[in-house]
Amino acid sequence: MSLPPDLARRLALPLIAAPMLKVSGPELVIAACREGVVGAFPTANAGGLAGLDAWLGTIGAAVDDTHAPCCPNLIIHRPPQVLAEEIALLRRHRIELVITSVGSPAAVVGPLHDAGCRVFADVGTVAHARKAVAAGVDGLVLLSAGAGGQTGWLNGLAFVRAVRGFHDGPLVLAGGISDGAALWAAQAAGADLAYMGTRFIATEESLAPPAYRQLLVDCSMDDVQLTRAFTGLPTNMLRPTIAAAGLDPDALDEAVTPARARELFGAAQATFESGGTVASGPKRWSDIRSAGHSVSGVEAVLPVARLVEATRREYREAMRRSLAQIEAAR
Repeated sequence: MSLPPDLARRLALPLIAAPMLKVSGPELVIAACREGVVGAFPTANAGGLAGLDAWLGTIGAAVDDTHAPCCPNLIIHRPPQVLAEEIALLRRHRIELVITSVGSPAAVVGPLHDAGCRVFADVGTVAHARKAVAAGVDGLVLLSAGAGGQTGWLNGLAFVRAVRGFHDGPLVLAGGISDGAALWAAQAAGADLAYMGTRFIATEESLAPPAYRQLLVDCSMDDVQLTRAFTGLPTNMLRPTIAAAGLDPDALDEAVTPARARELFGAAQATFESGGTVASGPKRWSDIRSAGHSVSGVEAVLPVARLVEATRREYREAMRRSLAQIEAAR
């Protein structure tokens, strides 16, 4: 593994509870970290600097350096002043690991490294991976096909192998990790860690409402639809929620721009003028729900501790089977 030893020794599994919009909060992060899984969350979930300060204080009081680290997810494509204020706050709370997404990490690597914080960058193509490495990041999160929400299109195993051709630092595979066997497969391919997102939505500690958690139990991979309609970018959404919102999943506008998608389905629920009438659409992420291909692995709503323990058993069993096959082939 290319994972730094000081991080690896604190992990019960080579796993990150993925940062998920409106889902990842302090309770989920703390539970994951205390079970030996990196607990990640988008800083945007905290609702502003005061909220983020409070969240980091709550997490810091419950998690120490014997646990897996918490990992804020910084969205880069925002006003520079907002980003600078968040970085100052992360430095003050002595955050040791950050994941960047939606934009080049170049501007934040220096300030975070100066504070002793490692930076992993979320990338969706080999070209972006090369640029992130050139910017000085410590690790890469490879967003591959099957991830929930805004997703990649590359096959995860092929993506790992391609990036391993030029990067020997930490790699995180994101997309399609539904259990411990998939986690072991990611490591066998050359990743050090993997994201698990959808299964952590269906935990008792997540911010997801009970109906959303149960929906994941009831759905399968066949219910996941890749569409640009709600964000202007390729996004995995759940067909039952599209239909429940009064929309035809097979007749969505796949040519919509991100700006127009924000008007139609954005969190602010903006109204728009259309033919002289005012109309508004369902909210993305709240009415139109997201899930990754790993939704087929969600069989029940569980506490984080039980999910992690089940994943550990699956991981060890997959490892045992692999070693037995190697031994049998000698």
